[in-house]
Parts: sequence; C-alpha cells; structure tokens
Amino acid sequence: MAATAALDMFKLGFIGAGNMAESIARGVAKLGVLPPSSIRITHCRTERRLVFESFGVKILETNAQVVDDSDIIILSVKPQIVKKVLLELKSFLSEEKVLVSVAAGIKLKDLQEWSGQRRIIRVMPNTPAAVGLAASVMCVGEMATKKDEERVTSLFNAIGKIWTADEKYFDAVTGLSGSGPAYIYVAIEALADGGVAAGLPRDLALGLASQTVLGAAAMVNHTGRHPGQLKDAVTSPAGTTIAGIQELERGSFRGTLMNAVVAATKRCQELSQT
Repeated sequence: MAATAALDMFKLGFIGAGNMAESIARGVAKLGVLPPSSIRITHCRTERRLVFESFGVKILETNAQVVDDSDIIILSVKPQIVKKVLLELKSFLSEEKVLVSVAAGIKLKDLQEWSGQRRIIRVMPNTPAAVGLAASVMCVGEMATKKDEERVTSLFNAIGKIWTADEKYFDAVTGLSGSGPAYIYVAIEALADGGVAAGLPRDLALGLASQTVLGAAAMVNHTGRHPGQLKDAVTSPAGTTIAGIQELERGSFRGTLMNAVVAATKRCQELSQT
C-alpha cells in the first residue's frame, strides 16, 4: 500500500463500465493507488456490476450519482455517444471535478463544449491495459492543474506506461499504439504459421512466436538501445538471421508497417472530422 500512502486520497468514477474501465480499475486497486472503495461505477447489466463488485468497487444507480460522488471522472463510453452522455451530465459537473476522456477521436474543445467543464485531460490508452502493459498518451487541458496531471498519471501508470504529448499528435498516436496491437497480432500469427510451415507443431510455434515478440519488446524497453543495434547484434554474416531479414526486405516489411500506421492515422483524422 506504499503507493496509496504517497498520494492524497481522491474518489474515482467511471462513466462507462466496459473493458477499459475494468482494466484501469483493477490496476489502480491492485497497485494500491486507490482502495477499491474509492472507485465507483454504474451499469445497467447485472453481470457487469458483479464484475466490479467482485474486487470491491462501489456500485451506484446512475451516472449522475457517479459524477456527484467522484473527484475524477473517467469517460470511457464509445466515441459516438460521448456528446449525448456529456450533455446529460453537464448540470452535475463542477469546477471542483476533473473530467478524463479515453474516447478515441474526441478533441478537448468538443469535450469542453459538451460538458461545460474546463478541467479536462484526454488520454489514449490501448488494449494491453488488460494485462498491465498499456501504452497511454496524455494531453492536459489548459485549466487542469499540476495535481490533476499527477493524479491521472498515477492512474494510468497502474496499467502500463504513460507519456504526455500535444493533442495534435493524437491521431498518429491512435494509428501507432491504438491500432498497433492488431498489427503485432498479425505478425505473431504469421511467425507461428512460418514455424508450422517449417515443421513445428502449432502450439509450440505459437508459443515461440508470442514469447519471441514479448522478449524482443522487453529488450528495446529495458536496454534503451536502438532496435537497429539490437537487430545487428543477432545478425551474423552469412547467417540464418540475415537470410530471414533479406526476405522481409523483399516483402517491404518495414514499409508495410509504416504504411499501416499512416493509413490508420488518416482514418482517425477522417473519423474525428465526422
């Protein structure tokens, strides 16, 4: 409980109790950033309420009650209903509260207009939050305080790593880390299929592929070395690795990944405009 002792206590509420809200709430409770009794949600479905109740979260009856009984409110509903939800809750928000949005593509200016709130922070996490390995990026609104930023940072550190960036980068963040897990799943599947094609049993091939990707990512994070340097360290002259890399280059592997990020970024920009 050292993390809890190091921070002032506050109450955290979720508007929307889906998978991302569950991942954040579980991470916050597990690391002791807040006790579960300081977290509150509501949901119309009994099974979702029971999930949160199972680790001590307080269940309320309405979204308005969640807002009223929270210091920080995380808006984790689908982007297409953000406006409707915020207009319904506008009268319950106040300047003493902080609104945090994890809805993809919804800009700070729109959040402020629909909610009437000025202390706003926008965060873009990704789905590995479910296993405590999220890559999140935060943009702090003009009226949010340093304490607001510290509190929100502590929440998202509980599910992975968080960076701060200008909002102008958020479409590219979505294209890279928001959509990126899907690209890696495709790569893991392809590596495993390659193992099967080379004669490995399917379960062994998939296990080796997923662990290899996990280990390679950990090497980049933990050593601080450039990926190119790490690649060179396992690429012997006329060896097996360079033969494989040559095939990747023939297939425009790097260019294809780059194009995937750019395409996803452009699509995010289109969705943001509509």
